[in-house]
Amino acid sequence: MPSRSKARFTSATAKRAWHPGATPPSPYGCRSKLMRILEMNYEFPPVGGGGGKATEDLAAELSKLGHSIRVLTARQGNLPRLETCAGFEVERIFAFRRQRDRCSVWEMIGYILMAVPAGLRSVCKFRPDAIHAHFAVPTGFAAWLVATLSRTPYVLTAHLGDVPGGTPEQTDRFFRVIKPLTRPIWHHAAAITAVSSFVARLARDAYGLEAIVIPNGVDVEKSPAIPRAPRETIKLIFAGRMVAQKNLTWGLERLAAVKDRNWTLDLCGDGPSRAALERHCAALGLSDRVTFHGWVTPDDVDLAMSTSDVLFMPSLSEGLSLVAINALAHGLALACSRIEGFADVLVENENGVSAPLDDAAGFERALGRLLDDRDQLLRMKLASRAKAASFDRRAIAARYEQVLQSAASKLSKGRK
Repeated sequence: MPSRSKARFTSATAKRAWHPGATPPSPYGCRSKLMRILEMNYEFPPVGGGGGKATEDLAAELSKLGHSIRVLTARQGNLPRLETCAGFEVERIFAFRRQRDRCSVWEMIGYILMAVPAGLRSVCKFRPDAIHAHFAVPTGFAAWLVATLSRTPYVLTAHLGDVPGGTPEQTDRFFRVIKPLTRPIWHHAAAITAVSSFVARLARDAYGLEAIVIPNGVDVEKSPAIPRAPRETIKLIFAGRMVAQKNLTWGLERLAAVKDRNWTLDLCGDGPSRAALERHCAALGLSDRVTFHGWVTPDDVDLAMSTSDVLFMPSLSEGLSLVAINALAHGLALACSRIEGFADVLVENENGVSAPLDDAAGFERALGRLLDDRDQLLRMKLASRAKAASFDRRAIAARYEQVLQSAASKLSKGRK
């Protein structure tokens, strides 16, 4: 496989990178040849979280642009091994995956072991112009081996937890052991993208490489152009895995401090923290305000967001939350922790409120302001809906198309 040229990632490239508020490029510009792209991700709907959904959306949009797309992912339960959806193929391989909402380290290793031979078979049959790997760990390991053995260029997309420092409470010990093994994954990629400026900074700090920032996208057109006005009871919503990273124990305590206001909270998702959260919720006297819906489909989340007012996300860390982008499209104000991962989606007091994680009283005051002023809340909801245009998934797909075209051209030059 051709070695990766670092000259591509210059300061000029950084200036061209997406930034919040940037006008997204048109998906209808000058077009090059159509490609065959092998998308690899260890998670894919209905398995996994936002990274899998982002892969699904991207595959659908690239397919609409005329490219042939094949997704290689892990099978779980009785999901079909092969299927065609939204114009692209999905192959699910046995990879020891037991649960939809979580994946152990041993199951990730199992995916790598099973995805390499499956990926090589796909290369032989599908003959992709480029491989696109989502998550450096574990997918990147498999993609790097498949690409090296088949001399096919690959693009690596980092989401958060696959980068050292992304979710330190979960992966710091893990990366202290395996980080040296991950360097080839990054340095041999034909191109590297990151879903947010925060993830790009983490990659630069960890590996000394510049990543092109391409955010996750959302179907802006499926949501009403004007969000509904807040009702008497303000509806908050959380959607995601119930894990320590989401910091829901702390978040519920902040909500308990404003329970004199008129609000409810829908928790859409599941995970290892759910039982403890249900007990904590009862202890705080919030059981009549908070509803645990369990693991739900993306359509269910969309339906819940369509009648909600505020996205509640007190996370310890985020890459670029697809849930947050979806909330923008639905015209929800944001109430989030003040961390780098939300910097691309939240403008303080414009489309939401935030506070540092070490300022519990400040977060409670911010929530109180949000819940007390319905006129301000409506203005924030309108601002969120306007901001969603920067994340239109057609334009995001066009950005990925350019990167993949560049990667595929390396294969073409190598074959001459």
